[in-house]
Amino acid sequence: MAHSHHHHHQNDSTGNIRLAFFVNLLFAAIELMGGLYTNSVAILSDVLHDFGDSISLAIAWYLQKVSKKGRDKNYSYGYKRFSLLGAIFISVILLVGSVFVIRECVERLFNPQEPNAQGMFLLAILGVAVNGFAVLRLKKGTSINERAVTLHMMEDVLGWIAVLVVSIVMMFVYLPILDPLLSIGISIWILFNIYRNLKATFHVLLQHVPEGVEQEKLEERIRSLKHVISLHDIHLWTLDGEENIMTLHVVIDTALTQEQQKELKHTIRRLCDEVHIHHVTIEFEAVGEVCELSDC
Repeated sequence: MAHSHHHHHQNDSTGNIRLAFFVNLLFAAIELMGGLYTNSVAILSDVLHDFGDSISLAIAWYLQKVSKKGRDKNYSYGYKRFSLLGAIFISVILLVGSVFVIRECVERLFNPQEPNAQGMFLLAILGVAVNGFAVLRLKKGTSINERAVTLHMMEDVLGWIAVLVVSIVMMFVYLPILDPLLSIGISIWILFNIYRNLKATFHVLLQHVPEGVEQEKLEERIRSLKHVISLHDIHLWTLDGEENIMTLHVVIDTALTQEQQKELKHTIRRLCDEVHIHHVTIEFEAVGEVCELSDC
């Protein structure tokens, strides 16, 4: 048996989610005061949404932190998949929030309300700046959990851009219907991205072959190596959407020396490493050897 342990650099995903949590919580408090000042029911109703999101971000932050723990007697692969729970939790919160927003917006289409446009304008500029900063930090992340959090923060940025546009228009023209129309459009965009994020998350949980890895091409490259007769019992999956794992049985020439086997394993690991499979378990078998695993 051979194991490849390739330790590659990872960004500070826990720190990024922690930043998103504090930004969201701070801005929810500012938003509460701004909503009371502008007498905007739209902004005040969003305060409750943001405080709820702060709770979900805190849970995502905790789960991302747990996912950094290494292997132990309970989890032989470590705790990486705990970050996926955070992604699912945030996606569900976003889903419920988006449905709630759409329902509220439909009601506002028939009963438009006019808030303080100047106050909305100032609050919207602050909202775009604060949430935009968090999005720029989170966009550097690669984990599924970070993508879910980024989506949440993007929802806030787009929401405030909508408020900004509406507030500018309403300074000159009486068109309160613009606010719910823009909000519905943003919610539909968010729902589409929630679907994509949940699909990616469940692909990982159900051990789908990692995105971007062409398994057949990789197998062909390994089969073409000198001394390799055939391959079987190949399994390829990902722990968390970032760390990919592969196990395979390689039938080789019986004449191979110990040094040649070592070199062949090194070559196979290098080929796997090129397609971002950094944890590889290889078992060599001789020609005619009976494989004891049932799915060989």
